[in-house]
Amino acid sequence: MSQWSDGVENAIRAIAAEQWAALGGKPQAIDPELSNLQLLPGPIGVTQLGAAAFATLGAAVSDLLVTAGHPAQRVAVDVGITSAWLSSPAPSIAHGWKRPLPWSDVSADYPTADGRWVRLQANYPHLRKATADSLGVETTREQVAAAVIELGADEAVDLIMAGGGAAAATRTREQWAAHAQGAAVATEPLVDIFDAEAADSTWSPSPDRPLRGLRILDITRVLAGPTGTRYLAGLGAEVLRIDPTGYEEALGGSGGDLMLGKRCARLDLDTEAGGARFLELLADADVFVHGLRAGALDGLGLGADVRRAARPGLIEVSLNAYGWTGPWVGRRGFDTLVQTAAGYSIEMMNHYGLDQPKLLPAQVMDIGTGYLIAAAVIRGLTKRLEDGKGSTWRLALARSTRHLVEQEEVPEEHVLQWPVIGPTESIAHWTPNGPVKRLLPPIAVGEIPLFWEYPGDPYGSSTPMWVGALGMHR
Repeated sequence: MSQWSDGVENAIRAIAAEQWAALGGKPQAIDPELSNLQLLPGPIGVTQLGAAAFATLGAAVSDLLVTAGHPAQRVAVDVGITSAWLSSPAPSIAHGWKRPLPWSDVSADYPTADGRWVRLQANYPHLRKATADSLGVETTREQVAAAVIELGADEAVDLIMAGGGAAAATRTREQWAAHAQGAAVATEPLVDIFDAEAADSTWSPSPDRPLRGLRILDITRVLAGPTGTRYLAGLGAEVLRIDPTGYEEALGGSGGDLMLGKRCARLDLDTEAGGARFLELLADADVFVHGLRAGALDGLGLGADVRRAARPGLIEVSLNAYGWTGPWVGRRGFDTLVQTAAGYSIEMMNHYGLDQPKLLPAQVMDIGTGYLIAAAVIRGLTKRLEDGKGSTWRLALARSTRHLVEQEEVPEEHVLQWPVIGPTESIAHWTPNGPVKRLLPPIAVGEIPLFWEYPGDPYGSSTPMWVGALGMHR
């Protein structure tokens, strides 16, 4: 093996070891087999972070089974397929039709009066409207650009954020480290872990379908949370996703790949009836995963004390964008905005000699953190088997940036070829948009299959209730 290949594998193993330790895992349980070193190019090791997250997730699944008395499973990660899965939120290829672009042209970088740039996230209609209203313009890229160029970067961001939009100003990595929020998140652990009350549960994993019989209540938004709960559904968990009336993801109302294996229901938590039904669902859940901004549930009267009273011993995993301490705890954020604030879009610009910021080749903070969310859920289940207690786990996109390592130039033969056309499963699957062929999973945990009972149902297409075996309500 070449020195370059050794360096890539060592980086993946080192990141995975740190992730596994942060999740409280036993050191000897993390030893992935790595193959097919096809990477995403650039100065930052995007694939390394993603492959490490898969390795950590595989270790969590194997360790869960060992804790329940089953044999340990070999964990293997195909690094090239990992790169393909990171390159798109959809692990599938449209078969005979063209997938529509899931983003708005208003989501872009805009120059400002002080020589910096502002990145907007406007893929959601309400964010586009809030941005335009804050700037006093129409929701077109040209009018937004004309307004932003008259403002300083921080001034523009503050104005847009105050109006309910989502934006970030460019910084270098050194400037981010010196910023109050960058300094705060640098002192935080990768994962916060808190013990909860004793849990009344007889659930135990099955070696063939590890999460069969597990109930997960899901209130997450693109991209990290849905990525994590999708994987859990692929191992057999019953995942019930809750959205408010009228809400749709930026990827469209059809559900699709991010909703694989899940049922999607409507529930308005800001109403008395909706809040009461949520607590009834929570009382019968094993796990609650949410990505709402800090304090959002408290504002609805559904704070941590209320949730614990409804379901003692709950395993709860939550995600924040910029971290859980510092001045930006409650700030709305997305992967692209964290990249911008933390200095990566400027580093990419400088590396390629461009005249405007450039994002990383994949939203790896979102997707990589998504698989760490899934790993945290499984670690919570393992802890519950060991001590009979629930637990609370907190992650943040900005924390994951610490594992974006510097990358040497990738040899041409090791660069992932785009567009990705495979390897895929041999059969086509139905989706609400059209048939797709799914990319093979980048991770193998023994012979455990990864598959989804539901094809990616449209938002709001199900009833907010738990479903038992064979589709019977219970």
